[in-house]
Amino acid sequence: MSDETPLSALRRAMPDLPPRLREAARYVARYDYDAATRSMRELAQAAGTNPATFTRLAQALGYSGWEPLRDALIEARRTGPETPFSGRLRQATARPPGAPPPAAQLSAEMLAADLAGLSQLDPEPILAAATALHEAPRIWVAGYRSCRAVAQLLHYQLRLFRPDSVRLIGGAGPEDLDLGDFRAGDVVVLIGFVPYSRSIVVAARMARAAGCTVVALADRADAPVAAGASHLLLFEADRTPAFFPSLTGALALAQALAAATFSLGGEAALLSLRETEAKLAALSAYMPDQDPTP
Repeated sequence: MSDETPLSALRRAMPDLPPRLREAARYVARYDYDAATRSMRELAQAAGTNPATFTRLAQALGYSGWEPLRDALIEARRTGPETPFSGRLRQATARPPGAPPPAAQLSAEMLAADLAGLSQLDPEPILAAATALHEAPRIWVAGYRSCRAVAQLLHYQLRLFRPDSVRLIGGAGPEDLDLGDFRAGDVVVLIGFVPYSRSIVVAARMARAAGCTVVALADRADAPVAAGASHLLLFEADRTPAFFPSLTGALALAQALAAATFSLGGEAALLSLRETEAKLAALSAYMPDQDPTP
């Protein structure tokens, strides 16, 4: 087994599980305390399935059976995997005598964790989501608090070749007015990770009610923004040893999604990008290249 927590492994595997195992996995992810404290028979009864389903679920995750998975859930709860960000400070800065300075050690560990997370990103769901964006008449991008930067990046890159059909939810105006303008056929990109913003959950609910296609960039398959999503792109946020979550995976997904959408646009997207670049040049948006000679 890897050093990934059992709940993280379960959430990552959830989209690829058979339907019955996926339902059991969703129940365990939602009620992990019950999974760690109740018998398999009681758990199966509460989940509306049979005990063998939980055995098969554990085996699908690489455990020999339900009891080893249950033991891992108990241990994870005892060690507190969901430590608040401020509570990670002591863990990140503590070091034994002779160890490297905390900042240098932490930076190396963060980069290694980000690299491990990036290696697990799957290009096929990205292409499927990009196809939905390419075919949509309008695209909305929503991300709040820490995820705002990711949303702004995706919005900016998409607008370079689709300037009239991409909007950033919230912006400078009242968010409710944006949410009320959703229409069936639109694509709404929602970005979120634990702890989830109330605003992103409201945006997800409004998008589904309007009949929009939802593309969710999330850290868990059972995230509130992933409920009812047509496309789910998963990234790591909590594997980092630092006391702040990592946005590297979310940023990588956003850039890959924009690049794939542009590629699908063909000559029309290229022409639009050139027009945007010409406008930026006319506005002197960028500094001219400097002559390196004195």
